[in-house]
Amino acid sequence: MSNIAGKTAVVTGSTRGIGLAIAGALLGRGARVLICARNSEEVDRTVAFLREQYGERVHGNQCDVRRYEDVRELFGKAKDAFGKLDILINNAGIGSRSNVEDMAVEEWSSTIDTNLSGVFYCCHEALPLMKQTGGYIINIGSLAGKYAHPGSAAYSASKFGLIGFSEALMQEVRFDHIRVSYVMPGSVNTAFGRGGGKQDPANTWKLLPEDVASVVIGLLEMDPRALPSRVELRPSEPKK
Repeated sequence: MSNIAGKTAVVTGSTRGIGLAIAGALLGRGARVLICARNSEEVDRTVAFLREQYGERVHGNQCDVRRYEDVRELFGKAKDAFGKLDILINNAGIGSRSNVEDMAVEEWSSTIDTNLSGVFYCCHEALPLMKQTGGYIINIGSLAGKYAHPGSAAYSASKFGLIGFSEALMQEVRFDHIRVSYVMPGSVNTAFGRGGGKQDPANTWKLLPEDVASVVIGLLEMDPRALPSRVELRPSEPKK
């Protein structure tokens, strides 16, 4: 039996793409999962879809991780639904592609607030719950947090910051029986940064959301004595 069975999890940004794949993988191994996203209608539709297969183990709540009050409400819902929290997957994120000179201040703020401040807010609220029984926090980063490119200043800054945040947090809470890892995928075939909600058939060389979900499951199922704190994940045969 999977050691994920019976565990409780919050997965942010989980109505599509990588987040939905992770939520489905957790549910498939017997976890209880609270999903969330900014759009309440998407949350309701996704909960209804997942409950057809997983029943009352699926919960949902609208949450814009840029807003601390939304995050507080989300983890209040988790406490009410589960009574504890074992797993937090910080997946919510937005893309940004503008040169610094041309970038709107709002674009910068939204990117940093979603991809970095939102992770802080979620960890800040999750830790008191996790300290009761131990837990695992997995932050979904990006190879853009290691390799910057022109036009990626805001996005890369948020993901570079996520690395520093994750490594500091890992050292802060390791003796509270809380593990912290971050996963850095390369190109993933999702609608991320494009809108529309569908994968691009021209990008079959890219990773799939399920590939990232498999890494997350592997981390969670590893013996607690071991901590792969950082995982880089690339397409095996990228486009030439």
